[in-house]
Amino acid sequence: MKVSGFTFVKNAVKYGYPVVESIRSILPLVDEMIVSLGDSEDETNALIASIGSDKIKIIHSVWDKTLLEGGKVLAVETDKAMDATATDSDWLFYIQADEVLHEQYHPVIWSAMEKYKDDKRVAGLLFNYHHFYGSYRYIGDGREWYSKEIRVIRNDKGIRSYRDAQGFRWKNDDKLQVKLIDAFIYHYGWVRNPVTMYRKRERFGKMWDGQGETEAARMARESKHIEFDYSKIDSVTVFNGTHPQVMKDLMSKEDWTLEMDVKKKNFKNMKHRILYFLWRKFGWRPFEYRNFKRI
Repeated sequence: MKVSGFTFVKNAVKYGYPVVESIRSILPLVDEMIVSLGDSEDETNALIASIGSDKIKIIHSVWDKTLLEGGKVLAVETDKAMDATATDSDWLFYIQADEVLHEQYHPVIWSAMEKYKDDKRVAGLLFNYHHFYGSYRYIGDGREWYSKEIRVIRNDKGIRSYRDAQGFRWKNDDKLQVKLIDAFIYHYGWVRNPVTMYRKRERFGKMWDGQGETEAARMARESKHIEFDYSKIDSVTVFNGTHPQVMKDLMSKEDWTLEMDVKKKNFKNMKHRILYFLWRKFGWRPFEYRNFKRI
C-alpha cells in the first residue's frame, strides 16, 4: 500500500501556523509528502526546508488574488498539491497547516487504509475533530465548529477540494462516500498569541470578502498591537487529553495567559442552546452540516 500526504502553506511564520508540527505528525504514515509553498512574505520556505525529511517534495505556487472571495483560492491551492502526488498511491492524506495528528491514531488510520483499500465504495476516511481555542487547554465545543471532516481520500483525480478547502467532493459535486474512523484531527487554528491572532483574522477577513489590500495598508495594519478578543465565543470546555508529541516544543513557547469561564455560555438563541444540550447529553448533533455520506 502506498500513501501520499499533501498540504499547502503561505506566510506560516507571520501568522503562527504550526505547519512543521503538522507535516511531521503524518510523515510516519506516508511515502511522500507534497508541500505546496505559496508566495510568502516571510521565512516560510526556509521553515519547511528545516524539517529535513527526504519524503518531502516541494512545489511552488503563486496565489491567484482574483479568487480570494469566499476562500476559493484555498481550494485551488489544495488541488495543486493534490495533483502533484504520485499517480500510483492508493490513498492521499490531506492535512492543513494548522492541523496536527496525534501519534496514538497512527495504527487506527493505517489499519483503516488497509481494510478499505480495495473497497471501491469507500472514497475517503472521516475524522473526528478537536478545535482548540485561545490556548492549548480549551476546546471550542459550540455549534459553530464542525465535528467531522474528510482527511484521507482515495487517489482519484475526480475528487476535488470543496469551497474553501474544508473538505472534498466529486467533480460533479456529489458527496463522497466515507467511513468514520476512531481518530481525531487536532485543529490549532485558533491558538495563537492574541496579537498574532488579530492580524491573522484581519487578513483572512479580507480574503473571504474578496477585498484587496495595498502594501501601505497592510503594513499599517500589522504595525498595530491589537489583541484578538477570545471572549467572543459561544462555548468552550477544558481539554483533558494529551497533545501530540510533535507539539511539545511549540506548546512550551506559549507566551500569553488566557483564563476562560467554561460555565459561561453565549449562545445566540434558544435553538443553539437546545442543540448544544442534545450533543453534550446524548452525543446527537441534529441539523449539522455534513459534506459527506457515511457508509
